[in-house]
Amino acid sequence: MPRVPPYKSFLSQGPMTRASMFLLFLLPACALFQRPPRPVHASKEEAAKVEFPLALPEEGRQIIGGATLKAIQLAMDDYLPWDHKTPSSATPLQQCLSRREAYDVVAAPGPQGVVFVSIVPNPDVCDVGGPPLLDVGAIYSIDVTGWRILSVQQ
Repeated sequence: MPRVPPYKSFLSQGPMTRASMFLLFLLPACALFQRPPRPVHASKEEAAKVEFPLALPEEGRQIIGGATLKAIQLAMDDYLPWDHKTPSSATPLQQCLSRREAYDVVAAPGPQGVVFVSIVPNPDVCDVGGPPLLDVGAIYSIDVTGWRILSVQQ
């Protein structure tokens, strides 16, 4: 193997070395682009026991438009990301507030393609043991034409 003069850089040794170096730096960056975890499905035996009604019952039914649903999802993904980890030293209240089902969401249309989304903790789910939490929750302004968060009020 011929000796490479010291003045030649490592990257100038050939196309294979350059490609290897490129991959060496690129592959760790792929870890930054994780997909959200897929929902857990019940076993086939458990799923076979479910009987679907011919029509969904009127009582308790909620119809949420697609744009409103996506605005809620964008706001909730920002407020409480799917990969959020609760520290082991968290209090029971902090553990409760780290679950999405601990919150109520109110959505309302705004001007010119905007949906306002309010995320507030449900006091019936998390026992706050005192006065209501005023510093928890947020109101989002979501642009439903460009699918982006315009602003957040906390």
